[in-house]
Amino acid sequence: MDIGYKIKQLRLQKGLTLEELASRCELTKGFLSQLERNLTSPSISTLDDILEVLGSTLSDFFLEEKEEKVTFQGKDFYVDEREEYTVNWIVPNSQKNEMEPILLELLPGAKSFEVNPNDGEEFGYVLEGRITLVNGNNEYVLKKGETFYLNGKYHHFIRNDKKSVAKILWISTPPLF
Repeated sequence: MDIGYKIKQLRLQKGLTLEELASRCELTKGFLSQLERNLTSPSISTLDDILEVLGSTLSDFFLEEKEEKVTFQGKDFYVDEREEYTVNWIVPNSQKNEMEPILLELLPGAKSFEVNPNDGEEFGYVLEGRITLVNGNNEYVLKKGETFYLNGKYHHFIRNDKKSVAKILWISTPPLF
């Protein structure tokens, strides 16, 4: 475990300078600087004092966090094939995150699921084809390379009026899909 790095990250999260932390812990700025660069080690008592100022405990500090998965491949995706469209959940378990991206494939003449009014925001990028975004009483035609961004205050969905498959990267925050 990189104790110095973890202390520095906690200090930065609290918005403290080395000098401010040193003052609050009754330590020298030089000692803390060496500690953060792993040039010295604190006693358990000193580490406990530092962590108290940083709003942590020894047990929390030494609890090894499971490394979060950051990249995903096709084998990680969950695919939901429906009659008119296919939804690819391209970030597994994204409901626990702040946003939820999907890859939506619409067959010719098909429409997506309908999204009810909500407090979220959504972004879409047309990867292939041409679509019609129906947002409340308004309709917007978008082609490959174009985007949409909307708040969820209106009932909305996507329609594919063309004779080729349309693919859309669709991201909502918070997760809605």
